Formats: sequence, structure tokens, C-alpha cells
Amino acid sequence: MAQTQGNSSPRQAGGARDVVIVDAVRSPVGKGKPGGALSDVHPVDLLAQTMAALLARSPEVDPGTVDDVIMGCVSQVGEQSATPGRMAWLAAGLPSHVPATTIDRKCGSGQQSVHFAAQGILSGEVDIVVAGGIESMSRVIMGSARMDADPYGDGILAAYAPGLVSQGVASELVTAEWGFTREQLDEYAARSHERAAAAQDSGAFEREIVPITTPHGVVKADETIRRGTTPEKLGGLRAVFETPELSERFPQVRWSTTAGNSSQITDGASALLIMAREKAEELGLRPRARVHSMSVVGSDPLLMLTGPIPATRKILARSGLTLDEIDHVEVNEAFAPVPLAWLEDFDVDLAKVNPRGGAIALGHPLGASGARLMTTMLHALEDNEQRYGLQLMCEAGGMANATILERL
Repeated sequence: MAQTQGNSSPRQAGGARDVVIVDAVRSPVGKGKPGGALSDVHPVDLLAQTMAALLARSPEVDPGTVDDVIMGCVSQVGEQSATPGRMAWLAAGLPSHVPATTIDRKCGSGQQSVHFAAQGILSGEVDIVVAGGIESMSRVIMGSARMDADPYGDGILAAYAPGLVSQGVASELVTAEWGFTREQLDEYAARSHERAAAAQDSGAFEREIVPITTPHGVVKADETIRRGTTPEKLGGLRAVFETPELSERFPQVRWSTTAGNSSQITDGASALLIMAREKAEELGLRPRARVHSMSVVGSDPLLMLTGPIPATRKILARSGLTLDEIDHVEVNEAFAPVPLAWLEDFDVDLAKVNPRGGAIALGHPLGASGARLMTTMLHALEDNEQRYGLQLMCEAGGMANATILERL
């Protein structure tokens, strides 16, 4: 295939353009620990295989005409330190004149990569972008980028004395604020595994997953789903974030967050092929969805996980849509109280929310999750012939991204 530098379609700076998704794929999700299905694959190679598979599915696209590559990654240290989006593009044997960058908006990094891609296309500065994310949590341990240093400084300590807390403790604060019981958290978590298992058994994930070659063979399916999980089994797990100091600071907390009702530490990659609609039509490609609306908000950095609530209000106001018009909702299951609090505030039919399971069952490879959720949502909209999907991600430090896709 000839590799051409640059695009020939006219720019439309300042004019309205449709941003469309032509394809979206993800790797299987592996357990983020030694011996996990993907733990022996370097993160650059995991992302390289994922991006190469994405482009191979659209041979009409000359890789040399891609304007930019934007990848999310949270722990940008060690094997993920050298701009893994760029390294993966090169490792896949793709043209070196195509640039790439790696971004970090914490858990929403993969979703933010899609937003940045869409914004570039809307501006008329680019026509074709590959967006997505990577996180190998078995090889680059969560939190290792801090190098045991204080990431906050005196200003944060003064503003939020006696200091901010971890996401796990924030989960406990949300649970207390909304009055959820341990039983409600475990019931939600068990349902996530049940839904993910049903989706896997029905073949619902097969079109979105690309196989990954490892030193031990080819991985084709998620290994994180725990079949037969019940609320009763989860109820035997201990709460993991309680300390005497925190109990004294937060006497309202009953300590209910466990490994079973939290997202799993995992390895994974995801990638989407995004372009201007006129470019897709010029290439003879069928757009599968339009990026209808986008929003990002800041929220309380102590509660931290409640951003999807104001992000929903903001994106609905921007889009002109109502929740009744939304067919499918993905609320990232960082912890069970995150989707439960969202459901409490918006009173949406539970059947619409994470219908194929979420991060409790499928894992949360941090930088890849936002694009993984979008990939799953796009395929579900198609399979069910639905029109609108809403995706929401809570993020460390008190932020949230929201995206509405319209299936075409």
C-alpha cells in the first residue's frame, strides 16, 4: 500500500463539520498482575497490535494520511514513559511522519483522546485521527509515577485541610453521602459480572475485540469476568480502605468498599478511527456513529467520583436531548457507588445502564478505559439498532467527561 503524507480534502475552518467514528476496537482485558493473560506483553506492543488491527479493518485508509494519533495513558513512567502512543505507532510499522501524543486526564484519558480528536476535526485542522488509550497495570504499577513524592503541595493542603483522599476513600464518602448499604454495593457488583458473562456468552464482544499475540499464545477474550459471583459471596470480602485515622476523620463512613465492588486492576488497549464525515465519504467508508456532543466538568475533589452527575446535566443542556431519548448509558464502574449515585439522581431504567457489564467485571485499564467503554457502547447501539448513547467517566481530582454518540 502506498503511504501518502497529508490529506487532500479541503479544510473547513470555522464551519460545521460532522465528526464520525469509522471503527472502534479494543484488546481483550487481562488481569493486572503477574501471570495475567497480557502481563508478558510490553504496553507499547499491546497498543501497537491494537492500532494495527484497527487500521487493517479499514484498508481504504492509507496510514500515511492519518493527521494525528492521540492516546490516553495515566501512569506515564517506566515502560509507559516515552510517549507510548508514538512508540506504538512506530512499533506497528506505521509511517514515521505521522505524529502522536499521549495525554492524561486520569480515568477519562481514553475518552478525552476522542474529545481532542473530535475538536481538531471540528476546527478543520485535521481530517483523520486515531484515538484511544493504553494501560498495563501489571507492568507499570498504579501510583508508580509519583515516585513516593507529594503530588499536592502546600496549597492543596491549605485549601483542603487536612488533605485530599484516595479514590477508595472517596468511594466510601459517596456511599455515606447517598446512604447506600453494603448489600446494595455487592448486589450491583454481582449484576455487573452477570451481565458481562451473558454478553461474552452471546458473542456480543467478538466484533470489538482484536486478538493479541503473547509469548504464550493468542488471547481473544476477557479473563476478568467472575462467573457465579453472588452478593452473598461478595459479602464475605473485607473493606480495604479503613484506617483508625480515617475512621476518626470520617465518622459517618461504614467502610463498605471491597475488592469485589470496585473496578479490577487490569491490562488493556483500545483504539478508534475518527474522521470528518466528508473524508469518510470520499474514501468510501461507512460512518458508524457521529460524535453528537461532548462536555467535561470539574467537581468536588474530595468526593471526587460524583463528576458524572454535573457532566450529565451539562451535556444534556448542550445537546438539546433528554435522558428519555438516550438508549444506552455507560457510567464507568470505578466503584459501585458511582453508577448507583448517578442512577439515584437521574432515575433512569437500570436496564439501560452498563447493559454488558462494566469495569467491576471487565476491568479498568486506566488510560484505555474511556475508549474501551466507547467501543463497547458503539457496538451495543448497533446490535440493538438504537440511536443515542451517553458515556460518563469519573476522574481523579474531581473531574468527569461526558460524550453522546449518535449511531448512523
